[in-house]
Order: sequence, then C-alpha cells, then structure tokens
Amino acid sequence: MRASKTLCLGSLLFLIGILQCKAWAQYTFVVEETPYKRLCSTKNILTVNGQFPGPTLYVHKGDTIIVDVYNKAKYNITIHWHGVKQPRYPWSDGPEYITQCPIQPGAKFSQKVIFSTEEGTLWWHAHSDWSRVTVHGAIVIYPKKDSSYPFPKPDAEVPIILGEWWKKPIMEVYHEMLRTGGDPNVSDAYTINGQPGDLYPCSMQDTFKLRVEQGMTYLLRIINVAMQDLLFFSIANHSLTVVATDASYTKPLTRDIITISPGQTIDVLLKANQNPDHYYMAARVYSSALGVAYDNTTTTAVVEYSGKYTPTSPPPLPQLPYYNDTSASVNFTGSLRSLANEEHPIDVPKNITDHFIFTISVNAFPCPNNSCAGPNGTRLAASVNNISFVNPSIDILQAYYYGINGVFKTRLPSFPPYVFNFTADDLPLDLETPKRGTEVKVLKYNSTVELVFQGTNLEAGTDHPMHLHGYSFYVVGWGLGNFDVKKDPLNFNLVDPPLQNTIAVPKNGWAAIRFRADNPGVWFMHCHIERHLTWGMDTAFIVRNGVPLNTHLLLPPPDMPPC
Repeated sequence: MRASKTLCLGSLLFLIGILQCKAWAQYTFVVEETPYKRLCSTKNILTVNGQFPGPTLYVHKGDTIIVDVYNKAKYNITIHWHGVKQPRYPWSDGPEYITQCPIQPGAKFSQKVIFSTEEGTLWWHAHSDWSRVTVHGAIVIYPKKDSSYPFPKPDAEVPIILGEWWKKPIMEVYHEMLRTGGDPNVSDAYTINGQPGDLYPCSMQDTFKLRVEQGMTYLLRIINVAMQDLLFFSIANHSLTVVATDASYTKPLTRDIITISPGQTIDVLLKANQNPDHYYMAARVYSSALGVAYDNTTTTAVVEYSGKYTPTSPPPLPQLPYYNDTSASVNFTGSLRSLANEEHPIDVPKNITDHFIFTISVNAFPCPNNSCAGPNGTRLAASVNNISFVNPSIDILQAYYYGINGVFKTRLPSFPPYVFNFTADDLPLDLETPKRGTEVKVLKYNSTVELVFQGTNLEAGTDHPMHLHGYSFYVVGWGLGNFDVKKDPLNFNLVDPPLQNTIAVPKNGWAAIRFRADNPGVWFMHCHIERHLTWGMDTAFIVRNGVPLNTHLLLPPPDMPPC
C-alpha cells in the first residue's frame, strides 16, 4: 500500500548546481466491492484495499503524502481527508461537486494530502453519495520527529472506530430515502472497529478485543464515523482522560462517559488499573429529536486483561446515559478546553471583521398530492439560512478558478432572512419551506470570522454536528435556546476554547465559532448527519487569494477527474 515518491524541486539553488529533492510517502487506495459477513448474512460492500474499516494512514506533523485512488467499483467515488487543512490546495479535499467531480468507475486520481498544524487523530472517508458507511479509515498524526506528546507517552495506541451497519445495501437505503422523501431506514447495528459485538446475533466470535496489561496506559484514538447518530461511549469500571479532539490537544479531562458526534475524533488515555478481568467497552445512540426513529441497539467490544484468571461472564457493561440525555451530552462537550500552553499556543481572533448567524434547520418541501413520506405528505429537506443547497453539475472549485459562470451564486444570507422564535414549539407551517440554490459565502483573505450556528425547531429540532473543511475553528461559546447577540458574547471563552473542525450544535441551541480565513480556496461546510447533508444543510466558503503569491491557491493537478 505504501511506497516512496521523490519530488525534485528546482529553485535558485539549482542555478548553482544544487537540486532540492524531497521524498513523499505514496499510498495506493483501490476502491472495490468485497464480501463481508455481519449479523448472520453476507453482502458486498465498498472497501479500500479489501479492508473494512479501511487502512490507517500514519504520518508526522507537517508531512505531505500522495494517495493514488483507483476506482474499481461500479459507483462514482471521492475521498476526503477529514480535518486536514490542505493549505492552499483544495484540489485534493474531496467533496463531490464542491472541489472535484467524482472519480468514475475504472478511473484513477492521485491526491496530494498536505498536513500542516494538525497533530493527533483524524480520518479519511468517501465523500460521495453514502459510500462512506464502509469507505473510511483512521489517520494518525504523530508529533514531529524531534517532539513528543504533551502527556506521558502511552504504552500502546489503538484506533477505535465507531460506525454503523445496515443489512440492506447502503445505496438501496439511500435511493429509497430519495424516492419516498421521508427519513431513511435506521441502521441494524452499531460497530466498533467494524464489528457489532456480543449483543448482536452471529457476532460474538468476531467481537473486537483490546488486550491490555495491568498498570499500563493506552491511547485510544476514538473516531465516530457513524452516518446518522451522535454516540455515548464508555468502558465499564474505567475512566477516560481526554487529551485531544480533532487533532488538537486539550487540557486533560477525565470522565466515565464521553459524547462523540459524527465526524469528530477524541483521543483518550485509558489506564488499565482494575483487577484482571474482561470489561465491555460500549457505544449507543444519543438522539435528541422527537418522533424520529433511531437505532436503539448497543455495540460492544471487550477489554481483556492479560494473565491467568477466570473472567466474569458476561463482562460488566458500562451504564450509558438514556438515549435523549441532553444534559449528559452538553455537559461533556461544554467542559472541553484547549491545552493553550507555551508549546501549544492558541490564537483566538479578537477583532472580528465578518459576523454571521446561520440558522440550521430541518425543513419540508410540498409534494404532489401529499404523496411523500415526510410529515403531512411532504418531502423532507434541510437548510442553512433558509437555503437548501443544490449540488451543481460541475464542481464549484473549478468554476471559481477558471471563471465559469452559472455554476454557483454568492447570495447566501449572512443572517437569518426571517427572525422568529427559532426554538419555539408549533412554529407556523409557512416557515418550513426553504428556497433551493447553490449559494456560497465569499471571504477576503485573512478576514476574521465569527459564525453563530442557531438551531431551529422547524420540523424536528435536533443536534447538528457542523463540519468545516480546510479549517479548524475555536468554539468560543454555546448555549440552549436562542442566541442573544448582546448578552451571550459577554460570556465567550477567548482564553482556552477548544480547537475543532466539527461542533455538535445542541438541539434548539446555538454554538459560536471563530477562525481566521487564511487558507484560500473553496471549502465545504455541512452537517455531518448524512441525511441532513443530502437534504441540503450545507454550503461553501470561497476564500479569495491574498496579495503575496504565497497566499494564492496552488495550481491544480493535471489529472483532475472530468465532469
């Protein structure tokens, strides 16, 4: 899967007989269908290199790698490097029709992945249709070779990937949702490292097992790759100490239970300090929406201590919160703080040039003869500031770069077009229908942005994990209810806010983020609940070039997939 590629760069030094060469690690991703058995039956799933979950990429901070992606499947595909900022190089970012057109069956695309300030755990996944349900894997970013972790070095490190499994082919689930206009079928199981665990049929033999030695410390790199759900996670009789989120270090935070939203990564230290035995690690849904179906099952893996003993059977199971325990979720996420020390400083923008408030809503479109499966015969939709995003037929990045007209418009409102009690019950039906459009927001290079996500109770208020490509942002505030533009900023945390690329906006609440727009390009922003993205809860920022050449977009690669 991995090779080495040497790139020789000419420079002024070349004129005096010196040639600069740099070796980049090169990986091969082959996307293909592979048979896998889960829940007593076998089906073909999309995989990378035949693996589910896919291969883990190991890099150091500041590395650049090349990934040759071969599409040997029957579906179009793109690959996104979630949380990798790709400075000045959105060409390899991956979301279909935003920064590239899909890689067609039988085609290849060589993607350059540029790491910069990230350090910790990220992940990669398909960003086309719903292929990411099985096309995903971890990215482990070690400190630079002359650096170390800001915590005692663990004895071992293990990716823990939390996902979902459907008995039906995922494309059938996806197309049925589009056809009916209603919610998709819920998953049949959650998984830990691709396995449902002991509590599901035909699953005990292949349950993931984490073998530990008493007295040792383990770094668990936890990733929520689930399509539709936030998850609670815990290990029976053990505490977890959070040390990083989204590849950015945090002040140590010790909890028995964590909440992790789709798209997020959380690094925790696990001390094997209990009596030798078997203990369940477990994850189950956190779902705050009323009247929305969810998968009410629990996935498990087993933490097995080494040594000779008779294990408890069944192993102790952690007591996870009730499925709609909002206080358990927000109390955890609201306690995260950046490490913010001399070795890992932060730079929260103080003088803001661009203020935005984006309402994020689940909506509905009228359906002929009220024949769809949404509420009252409607077709479910979603929106940002009442605009339900429509994918263009060619990607926005190339349209922007080459000046192709008619692909997108730049009229996304900076503030809600209608001001009302966003979180009230029984809102008027005329507020539920959004406009359709391919609308984006343009930012000047180096502008400082404050963006408030405001959840609404249209159709179904719920948590929304909002993800921004190309950037990490500081989560300076959050709250329940409606954002108060005068009072709430007085309580913003500008000292040590967490630095993330995905933030779970609480049900009928808000979250405020800040970032500096210093990465030119086209950068997607969307809800990481997959049905909400499909329904239109997405948009993009276009960040213009700065004045110096080193603040301009880099040139596109020669093998961009055709549209």
